[in-house]
Amino acid sequence: MRSSKIITVSLPADLARLAERLAKEERRTRSELVREALRDYAATRRWRRLRRWGEASARRAGVGTDRDIEDAVGESRRSRR
Repeated sequence: MRSSKIITVSLPADLARLAERLAKEERRTRSELVREALRDYAATRRWRRLRRWGEASARRAGVGTDRDIEDAVGESRRSRR
């Protein structure tokens, strides 16, 4: 039994030509290129969501800059002594 699922994707002609060229240059299949692109997209999306969450958390905590973070960490470390 197959471990992958076959899907059909439509691409504009210029993007299809680009995929063909890249696959040839890198000696990879178009499927490999699409899999890598999807993995990269998913990782970038996760990172953006995490960054938005972090920024919102920082705003709620009154942290606005990297310097604010450094000051808060320093203060926390000093208070533990």
